[in-house]
Amino acid sequence: MADKPISESEQQLKLSHRKTVAGGIPAITNSVKHVFGEVGVVDGTRLMLEINQFTGFDCPGCAWPDPDTYRSAAEFCENGAKAVAEEGTTEKVDAAFFARHSVEELRSWTDYELGKSGRITEPMILKNGSAHYEPISWAEAFQTIGNQLQKLASPNEAVFYTSGRTSNEAAFLYQLFVRQYGTNNLPDCSNMCHESSGVGLTETLGIGKGSVKLDDFYNTELIIIMGQNPGTNHPRMLTALQDAKKKGTKIVTINPLPEAGLISFKHPQHPGDLLGKGTSLTDIFLQIKINADVPLLKALMKILLRKEEQKPGTVLDHEFINSQTTGYQELLADLEQYDLSELIQESGVDKAQVDEFAELLASRKKIIVCWAMGITQHKNGVDNVREIVNLLLLKGSIGKEGAGTCPVRGHSNVQGDRTVGIWEKLKPEFAQKLKEAFNFEPPTEDGYDVVNAIKAMAEGRAKFFMGMGGNFISATPDTSYTAQALQQCEMTVQVSTKLNRSHVVHGKTALILPCLGRTEIDMQASGPQILSVENSAGVVHQSRGQRKAVSDKLLSEPKIVAELAKATLGKKTTVNWDQMVNNYDHIRDAIEKTVDGFGQYNMRVRQSGGFYLPNGARDRNFKTSSGKAHFTINQSPIHKLSEDEFMMMTIRSHDQYNTTIYGLHDRYRGIHNYRRVVLMNEKDALRLGLENETMVDLTSLYDGVERVAEKFKVVIYSIPEQCVATYFPEANALVPFNRFAHKSNQPISKSVVIKIKQRS
Repeated sequence: MADKPISESEQQLKLSHRKTVAGGIPAITNSVKHVFGEVGVVDGTRLMLEINQFTGFDCPGCAWPDPDTYRSAAEFCENGAKAVAEEGTTEKVDAAFFARHSVEELRSWTDYELGKSGRITEPMILKNGSAHYEPISWAEAFQTIGNQLQKLASPNEAVFYTSGRTSNEAAFLYQLFVRQYGTNNLPDCSNMCHESSGVGLTETLGIGKGSVKLDDFYNTELIIIMGQNPGTNHPRMLTALQDAKKKGTKIVTINPLPEAGLISFKHPQHPGDLLGKGTSLTDIFLQIKINADVPLLKALMKILLRKEEQKPGTVLDHEFINSQTTGYQELLADLEQYDLSELIQESGVDKAQVDEFAELLASRKKIIVCWAMGITQHKNGVDNVREIVNLLLLKGSIGKEGAGTCPVRGHSNVQGDRTVGIWEKLKPEFAQKLKEAFNFEPPTEDGYDVVNAIKAMAEGRAKFFMGMGGNFISATPDTSYTAQALQQCEMTVQVSTKLNRSHVVHGKTALILPCLGRTEIDMQASGPQILSVENSAGVVHQSRGQRKAVSDKLLSEPKIVAELAKATLGKKTTVNWDQMVNNYDHIRDAIEKTVDGFGQYNMRVRQSGGFYLPNGARDRNFKTSSGKAHFTINQSPIHKLSEDEFMMMTIRSHDQYNTTIYGLHDRYRGIHNYRRVVLMNEKDALRLGLENETMVDLTSLYDGVERVAEKFKVVIYSIPEQCVATYFPEANALVPFNRFAHKSNQPISKSVVIKIKQRS
């Protein structure tokens, strides 16, 4: 695959029936196919038995929590297997590969083709004006980068991005280096996925994380899943839902698309499931219009209030509301302004279904609400999250067993990176602790988040970009604008394991620094090291690579950061970088001194299952200005679409994790061999004279700027009228960089107004 792009014949769209069950034998066969095909039978089997084990490595995929005590021998899902296969591949991208393929040629390859090229085996540089990457020694690479950083007129001309799979240790060193250098320009992938969750939860509950543990799913009465597709994005969550369902829990799904993983599930490791029909999961499916969650939630709360009036003391938790919250009367006054029938109509959901759902809510006291980017990636993303909290507060479903908030994180350590300091905003208390521990004055000015970093590079105010993992160009909105921004930089640096789009959309000089993967042994001066990560439930636990590195020229992320800091800061630094990376226990000691909740870090992280960080919302110890949970007033969004306009949301395929494309099939949705598709309602397609596989162009228009994504094929699908869905990153070109969520600056990738035109 390394030197052979896929042919056009291999990219012919094929449609099949949409699946109504996830998991089962197909999940097993696809896992085996990917792992054994990329890694081999022996090594592949060994890796599969180490994923998410107490002394193994943390899956490089999602952040779904692992069981605290017992874990099965196969504690992974299909997407986890694909992620490990990608990292463990025997294909290699070396100096000979780059000599054969110019950057211009590689730029014409698809994201799938780039990713399948293999593991990068040595540091590379693309010199200004050169057509090919060429090898560079580590020492020269660090000095080249350090010299460039020293030449900048201000540290604020540099941007340091972080991917969510970076370990706690690497992330802490990274932010320490960047702040010693003199800037808070630390955008990260949270800016694009759950920033709205962090802002909304912090404002209402005093902590920007979810409040539930995995065990809460086994002790709840009602699980509500909003704007999320766990069957593809967090498949191990299906196990928790299945176990909850067997205990009598009701499950309600709210989503514009019906997803197989929320209809029925066959556990791949349960023989009885494989032979039977599996477990039916969703009791009520509400096929909501895109970004109509607030109207639905307001309608539900109005109905609950009416039921409470009819049977006082039976529906709402007034004891909790009176003692633990503020803003209740204001919420009641706000809800009075809305007409119930109009709210239901705006949501696009049938009234009988809303009433049925409200009846479930009224009779349950233990409620968990889960959500993902279908809630957060809107202009009103923060309001969406705050409205979810309003509903839970009415029911007293915060801070008790089987109840609470559950924003489901994507990358395996996106939450941990933020915990240990990756943020463009430096909290004063953390700044003070950094000052005390390392004897320097951290910068106080807020740095650039993703949106502002793109703008700063485009306007020439930022001239250096470094990505600690990830694929910035494919993850961000407004592809053309972002590409132009990166290309104006004097230098771009990518710390990576595999080739991706960000290596071929670059600054005047570009470097690739290849790092160890999660599965590989991290050997430093004191011996093999462990790393640590934080999952969606706030558990910090160890990850220990156990496979020989694919190349002896790879360095760990902490080592790369330390060497770069030495080359850049020289004698000005107050940190003993060599000591830090010779034994990562020293990094964890530093985290313990500066970040709350990490007492006895080195001891506790080595315990089976790790340890929980403090969580005020979980304990009803709300760290808000009032010391109580806050009800909030949130506006219902207004979407005025003309007859020829559609509301577009970007989604993942089943053969995809974030920007990594594992294959060209979306098995559950019945879409094969092709990614440039637009899912449309049948009535909309008929109105425009379109049918399955009709070739169309998609356009968006914001502030007089027309953005175009060409050559998409129509797929007739079950989706509300005037709503469409497309895969990212292919449709990212339509997402304007300057349209984002109020307060969180999160791009509006799930609510972009577009037009569809048939190609002549």
